[in-house]
Amino acid sequence: MNEFGWIAAGLLAVGVVVLVVLLLRTRATLRQDAAVMREAAQEAAAALRADAERLLAQAKERSDEALADVERRRADVDQSLTSQRAQLREQRADLERRETRLHEREDRVVADAEGVEAKAQRLETQRIDLRAQRRAVVEEHERVSQELEQARTELERVAGLAVSDAKHEVLAEAERQAKLSATALARDIEATAKREADRLARSIVVTAIQRVASEQTSESVVSTVDLPSDDMKGRIIGREGRNIRAFEQITGVNLLIDDTPESVLLSSFDPVRRETARLTLVDLVADGRIHPARIEEVFERTGRRMSERIERAAEDALAEVGIVDLHPDLIPILGSLAYRTSYGQNVLRHLVECAHLAGVMAAELGLDVAVCKRAAFLHDIGKALTHEIEGPHALIGADLLRRYGEHEDIVHAVEAHHNEIEPQTVEAVLTQAADAISGSRPGARRESLEAYVERMENLESIATSHEGVQRAYAMQAGREVRVMVAPDQVDDAGAQALARDIAKQVQSTLSYPGQIRITVVRESRATETAH
Repeated sequence: MNEFGWIAAGLLAVGVVVLVVLLLRTRATLRQDAAVMREAAQEAAAALRADAERLLAQAKERSDEALADVERRRADVDQSLTSQRAQLREQRADLERRETRLHEREDRVVADAEGVEAKAQRLETQRIDLRAQRRAVVEEHERVSQELEQARTELERVAGLAVSDAKHEVLAEAERQAKLSATALARDIEATAKREADRLARSIVVTAIQRVASEQTSESVVSTVDLPSDDMKGRIIGREGRNIRAFEQITGVNLLIDDTPESVLLSSFDPVRRETARLTLVDLVADGRIHPARIEEVFERTGRRMSERIERAAEDALAEVGIVDLHPDLIPILGSLAYRTSYGQNVLRHLVECAHLAGVMAAELGLDVAVCKRAAFLHDIGKALTHEIEGPHALIGADLLRRYGEHEDIVHAVEAHHNEIEPQTVEAVLTQAADAISGSRPGARRESLEAYVERMENLESIATSHEGVQRAYAMQAGREVRVMVAPDQVDDAGAQALARDIAKQVQSTLSYPGQIRITVVRESRATETAH
């Protein structure tokens, strides 16, 4: 072997060594890569297994939901089938009942037809019998007529009087006797009717009074407000009378502070305004802060509270008498009567009592109870406006109700209940009766004898204090004053002015419920003697 051969062999050996080294490195790299790939494959397999388990769980949930949905649908279907079966059973039972009724009706129709045929046969038999009886009656009538004609002829021959003349005499005598009997019977009926009417009227009135009873309150134009101490009077008066002046201007009520311990007086002829002022003062005293701005604030709040009380009182009264269709604008007017009294009798309670009385009497007499109760309940609604509108409260109330669309029968009963106009309907008369019973029953109204006599004397003294007045008489329990004047001192125009002056003086001087009518009478007489 030469030198080149050894070199080639050495190079070959080196190459083999290098190749072996490279193969060894490649094998290690491949093993490392295979390990990495094995780990990746294991992770991928674990991930695939987790996904497969999740998908399996989801599929299981979906299958469970589908199964539950199928169960629900099957339950709904079963329920629907059950309901339809029940309906079918009910329809079948209904059809069977109808079929049974049809069979029964057919049986009745057949029985009725058989009865009709039998009745027709009986009627035919009766018709034949009646024909025979009719022929017999006709023959008997002819025979009797012939006998009567013979007897009449014989009577005319014996009595010497024609039949027509005898008939006139008999009829005249019968007419005279009938008139006498009718006159006597009419007298007896009239006397019996009067006795029965009087007895029935007494019974109806007593029954109505026994079935209706209401409480009374004392009439007053002054309210008392209790104070925690006399020091509060100074706070009510305020610096230089500022608070008391503001209170009177805001409320329109006179505040009287005297020596009476721990109390003050509120005076006003308007009961609603007086009650509002009383509640205002009570709230101010309880709060302790009394100044003009505070007075105005409390008065406004109390006014809203009074409005609610008034509407509630009216609604309670309407519910008690059963009236549900009264005009809404009339409710506050009606509710204000809860704070108005007449001779110790609360006017709103008086209206409720009159409605019950009228309803009881209307039921006893067979009249329309609802109309009579409504007329009696609304008859004094005009008293709520007598401080604002001049005139009798009956006419004021009638105009008010007519303006708000009340029926004319109700309006007439209201305007006629004190005879301002003549009553024309039975509802008007019954309203008068209910008003009289409510006002005159024992314990309904009261006024001290001293106050009554003093009021009568004051009325007469005020009238006689004017020039030209000869005499004055207080009439109708002080509701009217008749003034007699000298005709040579007071003319017609002076009589009108005198009536106006007396009315103004009475209004400014006296305290009285309702209204007082002043009537001036001027009468001239000329007397001569013939010799």
